[in-house]
Amino acid sequence: MRFVITGGKKLRGSIAVGGAKNAVLPILAATLLTDEQCVIENVPRIRDVDMMLELLISTGRTVMRDDDHTVTIGRARKGSVPHTLDAKLVKSFRASFLVLGPLLARNQKIRITEPGGCSIGNRPLDDHFHGLKRMGVNIVRSKGVYTFSHRGLEAKTIILIVPSVTATENIIMAASLTKGITVLKNAACEPHIQDLCFFLQSMGARIDGIGTATLTITGVQKLHGATHMVSPDPIEALSFIIMGLATKSRITVTGIRPDHLEVPLEILWAAGVRFDIGANTITLKTSGLLQEMTVQTRPYPGTPTDIQALFGVLATQAQGTSLIHETMYDGRFAYISELARMGANAVVCDPHRALITGPTPLYGQEIRSSDLRAGMAMIVAALIARGETIIHDAHTIERGYEHIVERLGALGADIRREE
Repeated sequence: MRFVITGGKKLRGSIAVGGAKNAVLPILAATLLTDEQCVIENVPRIRDVDMMLELLISTGRTVMRDDDHTVTIGRARKGSVPHTLDAKLVKSFRASFLVLGPLLARNQKIRITEPGGCSIGNRPLDDHFHGLKRMGVNIVRSKGVYTFSHRGLEAKTIILIVPSVTATENIIMAASLTKGITVLKNAACEPHIQDLCFFLQSMGARIDGIGTATLTITGVQKLHGATHMVSPDPIEALSFIIMGLATKSRITVTGIRPDHLEVPLEILWAAGVRFDIGANTITLKTSGLLQEMTVQTRPYPGTPTDIQALFGVLATQAQGTSLIHETMYDGRFAYISELARMGANAVVCDPHRALITGPTPLYGQEIRSSDLRAGMAMIVAALIARGETIIHDAHTIERGYEHIVERLGALGADIRREE
């Protein structure tokens, strides 16, 4: 699949943010902690969600999806918690590993293949293993397949060496059904982790310290079904905000949580951007020339790594030399070479730092989407560029952005999808 975009057009109107991809995936995985029905609202129609629902179906759960972004996970059959997961599904996306915590909470032995996902650099599973080993889990790897076994999970004090998001989520879910009190220190505290905790609380879990780096989980014997609305996606919100700024368009982004965007918005404010911020909206004002930026990715509440590439594209339109410092992954600068082909003055200094000098005009080229977030950055670059840009491997973008071609078209973008 490819996207064909003719750049240089101003965007107008408003665009609504959907449910958070990074929240809905662990929330869907958490439905495996109960045999009762769960109803999840504000579920985005994206490929990663489709794959997670397929994975749930492969475990024996029924799934119903309506046209209003609501998913109902039906009651489980008695004894349907699986010991082995579909290898092809697990390899198809990184978030498949989120079912590990729920399944270990309900099963003493699980076999799961190594997960797939975007190629953004080294993404070790050590943090998951460190926490699970503390809880008494034995882990054996053979030919790309992991076997996890235990004689009953143990409530412990667990200190994560780094605040891994998915490790935090897996440990929270496993601990929710573990007898005793689990204390998780140096936990990640991103908004989507908070959303997962709120869903678990609605199921009957006992979790204290939500939104902080220390979580206390008191295990309960059983969790029940619940209804939950997924929080808005801060990455999608920032994507549309930066898109509007890069194209010098006055658009309104609706359905957001401004308190989830504070550090990235402060970086933009320091660069000369001005907004009208409402309770759940941001309207971009027409601004003068952007100033150079220093962007350093950090765990929440810092600038998320998932938005780094979009800041890189925006830096091509800013006055001066901007530093983009990717602290988390060593493979997230693949988009820089594509920007350079389009005319950007950009150089990768090392696997974690890039310098981008602007403002420079960009020109339409045939480029590739190396991963989900870089793909969205390529869309923004194409909207800025003079002439036609073709983005190959555009299917990666639809893993995280619902109906992106249609939504941007409604703002006036000249964009079409081609198979």
